[in-house]
Amino acid sequence: MAETNRELIERFYGAFDRGDGQTMTDCYAPGARFHDPAFGELRGGEIGAMWRMLTSRASDLDIELRSHEADETSGKANWIATYTFAKTGRHVVNDINATFRFDGGKIAEHDDDFDFGKWARQALGPAGIVIGAVPPLRAKVSKQARGQLDEFIAEERSGTARA
Repeated sequence: MAETNRELIERFYGAFDRGDGQTMTDCYAPGARFHDPAFGELRGGEIGAMWRMLTSRASDLDIELRSHEADETSGKANWIATYTFAKTGRHVVNDINATFRFDGGKIAEHDDDFDFGKWARQALGPAGIVIGAVPPLRAKVSKQARGQLDEFIAEERSGTARA
């Protein structure tokens, strides 16, 4: 089972690098939980929608799985996302550490951790220095990300999701 979970991590990040949000979605167990500094906590179908949104809107996304390991129930990965932040046109290189809990060959829990301040400086420029350091401003960025996800979910449901 450890090898199966290791392969699941490889399949997940390989799909991410190819921009295949549906394959990423399929890696999660029903009722899964995800958390990261940008979107906060997501559950179930929200997780797949986030990945489908991010991959469908990315124009120059590059994902590098630098290291990973897994056992029968848990795993971890270090990965680098390189892309242009669409809102500002700024280049971002985000170094992310992920932890996983697996159930039945699927991801049941997934936590991504990265330096939000460093990300904000890269993505948002000088304003990002303040945004990354002030909790209410960080919360505003997360609320905006969550709002974009809610809009994408509504668009998917209505059949009008945009790439």
